[in-house]
Amino acid sequence: MTPDADTARPTDASLTDLDHVTIENEDAPDECAIFPREASDEKLDTAWIVAYDDGFVSLESMR
Repeated sequence: MTPDADTARPTDASLTDLDHVTIENEDAPDECAIFPREASDEKLDTAWIVAYDDGFVSLESMR
């Protein structure tokens, strides 16, 4: 049986080191952009995630 994409565990080969940058906006909430550390400039055009202020929770509240 082939594992389903939702239940498959990542392997070392599929893990990606991520980096982030905080974008401080004067007229809007700050943003955190998360992206692959070794991505080329071309790849960075499409391989990123942005989180806004209400997208974060404290670590303690998730334990």
